[in-house]
Amino acid sequence: MSDLKRILIVDDDPDVHQLLRAALQAGDRQIESAYDGLEGLRSIESVAYDLVMTDVNMPGLDGMALTERVREVRPETPVVVMTVASTPENVVRAIQERAFSFFSKPFTTSLVAEMVERALSSKPSEDDIEVLSARPGWLGLRLRCKMETADRILQFLREMGMPLPAAERENIAMAFREILLNAIEHGAGNDPTKRVAITYIRAERALLYYVRDPGKGFSFQKLAHAAVSNPANSMVEHADVRERLGMRPGGFGLLMTRQLVDEMIYSEAGNEVLLIKYLH
Repeated sequence: MSDLKRILIVDDDPDVHQLLRAALQAGDRQIESAYDGLEGLRSIESVAYDLVMTDVNMPGLDGMALTERVREVRPETPVVVMTVASTPENVVRAIQERAFSFFSKPFTTSLVAEMVERALSSKPSEDDIEVLSARPGWLGLRLRCKMETADRILQFLREMGMPLPAAERENIAMAFREILLNAIEHGAGNDPTKRVAITYIRAERALLYYVRDPGKGFSFQKLAHAAVSNPANSMVEHADVRERLGMRPGGFGLLMTRQLVDEMIYSEAGNEVLLIKYLH
């Protein structure tokens, strides 16, 4: 029984409890419920949970205040925040309170289940995500160069309220993820002691994403494992190179971002990139 994972769901909507139980239930998990923030806090103070999932808008104690209290009494416990009132301000505050992830309602249960699995299987450090600027229009972060941290921050950025159709939002998220993973993989050599800096800026007529990796820079054209370095009629060849080098599947970062953003600008060294998407 020592390997049993205890999950606490804190939400005033019984339907959410039922939905999450159905999506997350497994033989190695014990799922418990609390129906307001104060009840949830009492449970957390008395029992150590492997994961807490909380709504934002609840009577007694709201989910953001509960997340802050969890950081005080159980700092090692990951918290996933869920809300129907997804605003950039809530997303930024969740990052500041070191929430593990953030989801808008209604959410896709498969995505939540995937993030829950990450939360239960990983050991995030308190300083995996360092906040440099916490404004909804200017979010600046420094991340430990870990793949799981990149996936976490991508979900926060998805929730920042991009005024674009859903399919276009997801395409941009995929492109940004590839750029960020390239920075971690190539710029940092997957070294978790190093950090990558990212900035998200929402201007009146554009979204800007800036990434700076800790490497000395490089030329993408000289990398055989990048799809952009291969002729169009043999694009799959880069996948074989990546497999031989023991690298993750991918290598489409430049190829995707050139198609999915309006501008992509690299610094001279090649270790900084700015992605721009105009809002029409």
